[in-house]
Amino acid sequence: MTQVQLRLPRKLVEVIDKWVAEGRFKSRSDAIKTIISLYEEREKTREFYKMLVKRSEEARKHPEALIPLEEL
Repeated sequence: MTQVQLRLPRKLVEVIDKWVAEGRFKSRSDAIKTIISLYEEREKTREFYKMLVKRSEEARKHPEALIPLEEL
């Protein structure tokens, strides 16, 4: 793993420290890694949603290309 440094506003560090004190995270690092992981997952979900919207639009334009569920 690579170590990185970052600068955060004091208020944000206070919030993270509060979460650590409450036992929600083991450390500041754990909190930040978790937040980044959640963000990554949200972005994957957002991309999946965009793909579903695109496919739905395609299906509306070309319903003849749909495969009935009964055939699956």
